[in-house]
Amino acid sequence: MEHASRPDVGSAAASDLQSGKRTSYRWAVLFMIAMMALITFMDRTNISIAAPRMSKDFGLSKTQMGFVFSAFAWAYALGQLPGGWITDKLGSRKVLTIVVLFWSLMTVATAHALGFISLVVIRFIFGLGEAASWPAGTQAMQYWYPKSERGLVNGVTHSCGQFATSIVPLLGVAIMTAWGWRSIFHIFGTIGIVWAIGWWVMYRERPEQHKRVNPAEAAYIRDGAPTGSQMAKKPDIPWKLILTSPATYVLGIAWSAYTYTAYFFWYWLPTYLLEFRHISLKNMGYLAPLPLFAGAVGVVVGGIITDYAYKKTGNLKWSRRGICIVAMIGSALFAIPAGTMDKAVPVVICLILCNFFVSLCSAATWAVSIDIAGGYAGSVSAIMNMIAQLVGSLSAIIFGILVQKGYWVAPFYLTSAVTITAALLWAFAINPERSVLDRS
Repeated sequence: MEHASRPDVGSAAASDLQSGKRTSYRWAVLFMIAMMALITFMDRTNISIAAPRMSKDFGLSKTQMGFVFSAFAWAYALGQLPGGWITDKLGSRKVLTIVVLFWSLMTVATAHALGFISLVVIRFIFGLGEAASWPAGTQAMQYWYPKSERGLVNGVTHSCGQFATSIVPLLGVAIMTAWGWRSIFHIFGTIGIVWAIGWWVMYRERPEQHKRVNPAEAAYIRDGAPTGSQMAKKPDIPWKLILTSPATYVLGIAWSAYTYTAYFFWYWLPTYLLEFRHISLKNMGYLAPLPLFAGAVGVVVGGIITDYAYKKTGNLKWSRRGICIVAMIGSALFAIPAGTMDKAVPVVICLILCNFFVSLCSAATWAVSIDIAGGYAGSVSAIMNMIAQLVGSLSAIIFGILVQKGYWVAPFYLTSAVTITAALLWAFAINPERSVLDRS
């Protein structure tokens, strides 16, 4: 009869709410933000799987496909600043619900493209819809997590984004084989619509507003994160200080090294394996996820390391800087052999290590965008990501132009140079301990 007196999960949660024991609803919020990250990357990269068939059906060249890939990035970059501003004004609950619904519909619309022009237009509008997603997610992290957990939560979230890119080849090839490339966009778009409904139901702007958060958890979150009355009394966004701060732009340029590298893995990796390494479609479906999955692991590892270093040393500057320097140098070391080696297996191993290392910087970089934001994480992270996405869009076009001319190796040398430059910026120019609002 002992089992009859054991409290169920709901009773335990209610007991925690009434007692001084800290609840943990912030992890449910993290799960939803992480799922949003997974959906964003599934929807933006699924076109890479459809690209070879799509190019054949529409008669598109490599350069044209480069512009199709980049159309998303241009709009995504241009939409960052208004996306951050809207988020800081309206809050993450409203913004994420609206934009996820919108871009999910545009994902479905991609299936009904008729050619090059319509693809570019749809991808551009899709990019505008997705632009506010990361600023809104970053603001939610700002209000729901203390400074000591920001590396971890950014690591988990961005890892889910990377993990999405690793499962897209498996899912995309299976769907395309069974029902054709257009079905990829129908199925993936539906997933986002379901998420948006769930987010509206379960999320609130402030931890104190949610019935599943007790005072103990709210007080724990408040340690380093503005909540409650601090949020309510926040003045208008100080655009002059944010836009004239060199720290905002230096961080954006450093983050650009990641996006420049990542755009190859997100958009061109399947084509590279199929056409230059002459791997079959079936084997590509198995091999392409490996570097992308390594990136997902790298994001989590980087987040854990930066938080661990901060807790052990109390030195925010080098707990963020150190992991980013290692990330950029490691990526540069493996980028060149990934393009120059002859055999497929060593090439894939180098691609795995290249993406693993560059992904180590992800959580720390976004944590810095919160650390230096002075309470305006939506706007500061939006500017950082806007700069990076513009640079990333160049990567997709440059790769397309070079490979159309037969230069499959040159892009890897360029990637190595970009990441070495970022390592120098992290070593000498980025200070996570100084707010962008600080003019002293």
